[in-house]
Amino acid sequence: MGLIDPLTALVISLGLLVLMLIKRLRLGIALNITAIALALLSVDVQNVPRALYSGLDPLTIDGQLALSITATSFGIMLLSQLYKDSGTMDLLNKSLENILRSPKTILMVTPAVIGLLPVAGGALMSAPVVDVEGDKLGLSKSKKVYVNLWFRHLIFLVYPLSPQFIIAIALAGITSVALFSMTVPAVIFMAIVGYISSFRGVRAPLEGGWPSRRTLSSEGLTRALAPIAVSIAGAMALGLLSRELGRRGLDVLVAVAMGLVTLITTTRTAVESLPNALRSPTIYDITLATFGAFLLRSAISASGLPEALKGLMPNGNPSSLLLVAISTLCGFCLGSASGGLAVSLSIFKDVVSASSREVALTYMAACLGYTVSPLHLCLLFTADYFKADLKEVYKVTLPSFAVSLATVTALYTLI
Repeated sequence: MGLIDPLTALVISLGLLVLMLIKRLRLGIALNITAIALALLSVDVQNVPRALYSGLDPLTIDGQLALSITATSFGIMLLSQLYKDSGTMDLLNKSLENILRSPKTILMVTPAVIGLLPVAGGALMSAPVVDVEGDKLGLSKSKKVYVNLWFRHLIFLVYPLSPQFIIAIALAGITSVALFSMTVPAVIFMAIVGYISSFRGVRAPLEGGWPSRRTLSSEGLTRALAPIAVSIAGAMALGLLSRELGRRGLDVLVAVAMGLVTLITTTRTAVESLPNALRSPTIYDITLATFGAFLLRSAISASGLPEALKGLMPNGNPSSLLLVAISTLCGFCLGSASGGLAVSLSIFKDVVSASSREVALTYMAACLGYTVSPLHLCLLFTADYFKADLKEVYKVTLPSFAVSLATVTALYTLI
């Protein structure tokens, strides 16, 4: 037994986590401190080192998974930073502008494609394009913020290389293909919601008024997307070919390495940018946050929290509404999809069966809560860029959030 009961320890630890994030402490440091604090409060002091190490032991499959996914996070963030520093991100952006014809299509696709790279400040990379194209359609400042935010984060939900996606499949113990297939219907619905909310009553300008967008061939877009495509295809293929690789997290790790090699061998400036990219603090923060997610899982498991929760729930299983409420609250309060998932999936891991439906419900709820969180940096950065009033932004965003959350809940409850 620890100093206090597991439920009280969890509440105190999560309160500490929220406080640290409000004070702008980096997520990686905050998650690790939270895991250690929870272990100290809920586990006998002499057993704390063993409890924290249990989920990271490289001699076990769980430990191998934790270490592989942590290394994968490092690789993904390095790939993202190299895209930015080598100029490949600019090539991607300009290629999209030149190839796409419709302002509405540009407004939806550009934030989504830039979202394939979870680089710090990524929302600001697509903001200038959204600003120009939004003016052609007469969109308000708040609508521009909404478009940049909503369509950027839609892609994260089904993107196998996004930090929250790999954390979800690792903590839940399901394959990337299973989570992808379960989330696609919800994302399609959310895209429709986003389109209606963004462009209802808006007419596109006449084609004759558009500048020519054929000055750049699709060659630039193909070259810019090649490393991402190689990584995604590799992760999916390896996951399907070998269940054991997936259990140890090696499928995504190898796939990301393939993407890095592709970028470095096809882009000369990527090699030159490598030293500068390795100095980016964001790379190490996300890597540390991933490690902290697994450390928190070890602490929650050792605390006896799952057993305590089972005793409070009818038949030992939470209702769908409880899953949604806690997951959404975690994402909203922490202002981080990865942090919200680390907490909610760790809490429910031993309480619910690891069915794709329950994992998808938890995953979508945490990500939706994060999207509209006032601690969400993409939201704050984009609102600041467009000089938009946050109240007006929330008037546009919250209805989409509410409709999407209700639909997701119904969808995964009825499946």
